[in-house]
Amino acid sequence: MTDPTREAGATEPEASSPEAADRSPDSEPGATAISRLDRDTIERIAAGEVVTRPASVLKELVENSLDAGASNVRVAVEEGGKERITVADNGCGMDSEDTLLAVERHTTSKIREPEDVGRVATLGFRGEALASIATMSRLTLTTKTGGVRGTEVTIDGSGEREASVAGRDVGTTVEVEDLFYNTPARRKSLASTKAEFAAISSVLTQYALCRPDVRFRLKHDDRKVFSTPGSGRYADAVLGTYGREVASRSTEIASDGSSGTDGEAGSGYGDRDGDPDSESEGGEDEGEGIEIEVRGLLVHPSVTRANPDHVHTAVNNRALSDETIREAVLAGYDTLLPSDRYPVAVLDVSIPPEQVDANVHPRKAEIRFREPGRVARAVEKAVREALEDVDLSRVEGLDFDLDASLEPVDGESVFETGRVIGRFRSAYVLCEAEDDLLVIDQHAAHERINYERLSNAIGEDIESAPIDPPATVALSPPETAVLDAERETVEALGFAVEGVGGGMARISKVPAPFGRVSEPAAIRDALDALAGGGGGRSEGKSEPADPREELLKTLACHPSLKAGEDLSEERAAELLARLGACEQPFACPHGRPTVLSIDERAFVREFERGSRRLG
Repeated sequence: MTDPTREAGATEPEASSPEAADRSPDSEPGATAISRLDRDTIERIAAGEVVTRPASVLKELVENSLDAGASNVRVAVEEGGKERITVADNGCGMDSEDTLLAVERHTTSKIREPEDVGRVATLGFRGEALASIATMSRLTLTTKTGGVRGTEVTIDGSGEREASVAGRDVGTTVEVEDLFYNTPARRKSLASTKAEFAAISSVLTQYALCRPDVRFRLKHDDRKVFSTPGSGRYADAVLGTYGREVASRSTEIASDGSSGTDGEAGSGYGDRDGDPDSESEGGEDEGEGIEIEVRGLLVHPSVTRANPDHVHTAVNNRALSDETIREAVLAGYDTLLPSDRYPVAVLDVSIPPEQVDANVHPRKAEIRFREPGRVARAVEKAVREALEDVDLSRVEGLDFDLDASLEPVDGESVFETGRVIGRFRSAYVLCEAEDDLLVIDQHAAHERINYERLSNAIGEDIESAPIDPPATVALSPPETAVLDAERETVEALGFAVEGVGGGMARISKVPAPFGRVSEPAAIRDALDALAGGGGGRSEGKSEPADPREELLKTLACHPSLKAGEDLSEERAAELLARLGACEQPFACPHGRPTVLSIDERAFVREFERGSRRLG
């Protein structure tokens, strides 16, 4: 075995094995000698784990600003962050000595001893962000903590540093230029400018929503994208990012107290306590009295989105996408939402630092709760109780196009032998079909019929209908960025959209396939699909959704029969026949079943009849 103390590049006087003796530059492919990497190579590899794209740079810099106590964070980017990212704050700043240390690897003011890693109370703690960024770019850091003079340090990927006196108010400005200039393959692999900016916009929006006490401003190529006032109110942060329509239909949530230990009813999260992967090894008693605070904002169920990315989550002020909290939020909304729609919500969970492992991901994109079941129960309970106290009533106009969608079937129907024998609760059609009783969900069935009619009626191009006067729709910063990046696709879907600034878009045309005119707000679902998040909760998000398909699903849903809508026996029979003629009659476009079948034998068994035939 090679001596572990051996200097890199040194040679052994004698091979330790025949294989090693034969190893040489001329050996067969795959034969290599182990050697220590030089410092520059090590630092580039380590930096590559932290800095993956412009958005990851922004995240690290914004978290540094927040850890410094900033109440005002200004971000300006050029060319999607590929050319320049500037983050300026009014935090505590640094003196000249700390400034020079800050750009070295593994230097930090946030932890002092190994035990601190297990109880991290700040957003950063590893002491590698600035050094990693400087390894992959040209970095300038200007800061001042007090007194008359500030300090400016410039450093590039070669490690050369220059320090000088600089003028600045108290705070810090970091400017990152030419990201990945010294790793051409990495720079070439970056996405388009618009796509990279969409990722940047998403990161800053997340922090702007989760930290309403901080004023955030974002500019791209000298164009103002959004700003929040830093008032401390979640509603004001939502107003600055999602617009007045969403902010006006919301309620703030503030739940203080310890986590439940009695397995509160709701989502079944109490059952997770028995799972060794979801609770601590010490069992239930070990977590008694854990203080879990849930704060944020819940948008009313009348405002929904097509993917879960609009459920913004944070833990101890750290903005991240946490599945435990997100699923608990959905459980709290429960039946207030259709199964294929998601709410807009902002939730920050405060929990003792020792109950959270923040050191489980290279880019701190994930955390791990010591007892996720307790956290989930606390969040679900807080969401459920907050919504119970809100007047969620609303009136919507519905357009039931029954005559067009329930016209006679020209062909075979899989339910051809079916006969309507009644209805239940104005929501389900009961049919007799040979030895089965069929229970048909009239909304799901009508939705499937409308969807297949629309799919068969349109080609690649979707017809449009003008809106006069044009409608104005508020878009979040990430939605605006997706619109800019995918404008051609959006127009191919039948929309005519013009950005008017301030997060607003003017819609002058909307899709109208087969004469069915969509709502201007359908642009949000199309943008969600283009962002790769469409699809129902059970469908997952492994593949980006086809925006045309998502649009057709939306158009098919809105005019379909709803529970409680009167339906004559004749119309119910037409619904059954039309459903049977569909290519996929047994599920709605979102995957929910349209028909349940109860075999006659079930009745025979339950009524304990000796004969199978009931007649």
